[in-house]
Amino acid sequence: MNTAVQPGTPSGSVPRRKLIEVSLPLEDINAESAREKSIRHGHPSTLHLWWARRPLAAARAVLFAQLVDDPSSHPELFRTEEEQKAERERLHAIIRRLVVWENINDEGLYREAREEIRKSTGGNPPAILDPFAGGGTIPLEAQRLGLKAHASDLNPVPVLINKALIEIPPKFAGQPPVFPGAAESRLGPWPRATGLAEDVRRYGAWMRDRARERIGPLYPQAQVPVPGADGEPTGKTAEATVIAWIWARTVTCPNPACGIRMPLVRSWWLGKKKGKEAYVVPTVVDDAAAPGRRRVEFSIRHDPKQAPTKTNDGTVSRNGAICVACGTTVELAYVRGEGKASRISPQLMAVVAERQRRRIYLPPTSEHVQAADVPFPASSPRGALPDAALGFRVQGYGLTEWTDLFTHRQLTALTTFSDLVTEAREQILADAIASDLPREKRLADGGVGAEAYADAVATYLGMALSRTTDLNNSIATWSSSRDQTRNLFARQAIPMAWDFVEVSPFARAAGDLSIATETQADALENMSGQIVGDVHQADAASRDFSGLLIATDPPYYDNIGYADLSDFFYVWLRRALRTIHPDLFATMLVPKAEELIANPFRQGGPKNAEKFFEEGFEHVFAHARQAASSDYPISVIYAFKQVELEKDGVASTGWSTFLEGMVRNGWTITATWPIRSERTGRMRDVGSNALASSIVLALRPRQEAAPATDRTGFLAALHTELDESLPLIREGAIAPADLRQTILGPGMAVFSRFSRVLEDDGSPMSVKTALALINQTFDSLQNEHDAELDADTRFCLDWFRSYGWDTRPYGDAESLAVPLGLSVDGIARGGTLTSGAGKVALIKPQDLDPRWDPAHDDRLSLWEVTCHLARAYATEGREEAARLMAEVKGRVELDEVNRLATRLYELMESQDSTTAGLFNGLGGAWADVSATSTTVRPVAVSEMLFGEEI
Repeated sequence: MNTAVQPGTPSGSVPRRKLIEVSLPLEDINAESAREKSIRHGHPSTLHLWWARRPLAAARAVLFAQLVDDPSSHPELFRTEEEQKAERERLHAIIRRLVVWENINDEGLYREAREEIRKSTGGNPPAILDPFAGGGTIPLEAQRLGLKAHASDLNPVPVLINKALIEIPPKFAGQPPVFPGAAESRLGPWPRATGLAEDVRRYGAWMRDRARERIGPLYPQAQVPVPGADGEPTGKTAEATVIAWIWARTVTCPNPACGIRMPLVRSWWLGKKKGKEAYVVPTVVDDAAAPGRRRVEFSIRHDPKQAPTKTNDGTVSRNGAICVACGTTVELAYVRGEGKASRISPQLMAVVAERQRRRIYLPPTSEHVQAADVPFPASSPRGALPDAALGFRVQGYGLTEWTDLFTHRQLTALTTFSDLVTEAREQILADAIASDLPREKRLADGGVGAEAYADAVATYLGMALSRTTDLNNSIATWSSSRDQTRNLFARQAIPMAWDFVEVSPFARAAGDLSIATETQADALENMSGQIVGDVHQADAASRDFSGLLIATDPPYYDNIGYADLSDFFYVWLRRALRTIHPDLFATMLVPKAEELIANPFRQGGPKNAEKFFEEGFEHVFAHARQAASSDYPISVIYAFKQVELEKDGVASTGWSTFLEGMVRNGWTITATWPIRSERTGRMRDVGSNALASSIVLALRPRQEAAPATDRTGFLAALHTELDESLPLIREGAIAPADLRQTILGPGMAVFSRFSRVLEDDGSPMSVKTALALINQTFDSLQNEHDAELDADTRFCLDWFRSYGWDTRPYGDAESLAVPLGLSVDGIARGGTLTSGAGKVALIKPQDLDPRWDPAHDDRLSLWEVTCHLARAYATEGREEAARLMAEVKGRVELDEVNRLATRLYELMESQDSTTAGLFNGLGGAWADVSATSTTVRPVAVSEMLFGEEI
């Protein structure tokens, strides 16, 4: 069905409900959001690092559902509940395809999605604004859906990232590359930003080649032994590419009888892959350069039998350090003092080379030590680290300037590449003019000719340089389990690193500029490039929201200190790109005073910081409320603190404070959808509410004349509307683990549409109380529906609530069965119970007979069917679960099976997480299994086992 919807919302009428306010295929969205974490090739996040990016899949789905009408908004077109359900499923199917990464360039699919949006918006969809644009996920996906995307941020680094995502690529869409000969490298047109991408790739390689000519000798090759055919040494050596140099920081041992340069090493291990083990062995030797003194010498060994153990691996931990020469224990306070006195120095510990695709670990040589001994480059970008900041640990060790986080050789390489960005721009300009592009204005002035194009390509080159600093720094460490460098920002912090890695910028590995530009080019080729986006540096608290629909992922309390962390990149971006983006890089460091986070170091302690954040957050959304339209809901992503996830889930104080602020400032909350972008292996985690790392809220401006009500009126409306909402929510194949969070949406919609809800004493009801009442009403509805179930199922529910999976005396079962008009033997014959020798127990789903044939079962109960479907889906997959579903269709009400799966998850989650996970899996896959069941031929189990029907 693809019935056209009449455009527009009649003046004075009730705004149409959007799909996001009714039902989403949440499990599909969450599954693709989690899978997206493993996708790197061509992903927009590879343009440049930014912290806490939301999954593209989730943003795409939310934006679509935020604009597309729910079928219930058109009773003139979809008259019955069944018609509405069918239309809703059609829209869900579009979302299910949209969230799959592999469909990112399926233009037919996106035309279909854009048409749905156009139909629901009267042919004039609103422009989307993310005022906290960050990594650009939401503006990029808005643009991909054919919407005019606006992005703003106070921080110039995400502003640049957003320009690179939504503003620059569309300006040069369809344009061939200008690098000499590149345009002839493919037949046919250059769609989207593929030409721009090719130039980024080519000029990145050009920069690398020029840099190697200038500083290549600083990165010598290694000589590695060549084994014979029998694996024995031949005495010959061969040249191998050095991937990295591993250094240990050292301090002088405070023991007067020792005084050696003691290495501070986290771990001696270099490689832990079986059969390829490698580790460092320190040895104390006489120092030939200083008679009478000793030094530590490093060698490499491979025998796993003599490898370091937990008790002797490394010399430094959180508790302090130990001298390898004399065994003296050294407190970290001493190490910090040496650092502040500039008496921490590096010592080369190992060289990592690659030959014939094998990692080879070599001991230090004088050649490699001397190659790294270069002077501090005077043109290095200057800037002081904050005295104290969220996630920073290095200042206490004397690292107080941004340049202190790099070796002199790294600074030399980075300043060389930075200078080459400017040189590359001049070369690009000359090539662009030679390609007959008109010179015109610069990019910052709105140009689209040769000058602007040179600026555009150079922008990506500068971002690639900045991106490589995440590996080209002295806080990067070596991963012995993966045989590769671990980047600095593995998390949102700058911790202290004792043994660190210096990667080669010419090894064709991570940290090489040409690798970074190739990765950027792959991402650029996936940019939609249809409508030029609008990106500005602006404070969300004061910018204009007129005519724009908000979809945003704001910062959250003290999760991440964006401004302080981003200075790490800013100083290099500013050095390379200040002439191209003069307004963006006008200040020495990133603006911080107005940054909307809770920063106790800047705001006078934790309590003041929380107050600063909460008041600032409320101010932004009160300001946004003034320009909000009633035609569409806005969407806001609420990101939990990790401590909330671990302790309180959605019952946290922060969550209720957040909602309280929204309600107080004139917003009605119409939906809450838990988004999970992380999965762990434990079934308990998969089924846990704590996995909802963020919640998407839909909000509409509350009517100025909204009435008040009392507790009784609120509870009556709550009961009615939750009962109506639950079946619609379940249509989206929502995992039972997510249902309790999701039901808060329609519950809060009831609470927040009133101007206030009054308690019996006349005081206003708090959001925290409302949340508790919503949960209680949900539980009450679950219990009410229990009474409508078949007698065998009610018995099983009563039994589980009383005894779980325990074996109990026959009399206990009889006392529960008789009031229901049942016999224990009859229930046992139904296949859900074991009974014998005076003992009775429920059968766990995973222990049910896989040969069960519903066609020959004359006592089907909802409990039995639900348990068998959960078992089949978990152990045999979708097809078998769908076959069983097809077999029972018409004999039990399948919607009730879905409801019972949620009920059983709720009942078992705290007592038996493994079994609860089976029901969570079935509930989450319900739509998929149900759809498959319509295409499979019901096959009797006897036919499957014996090849014939009976």
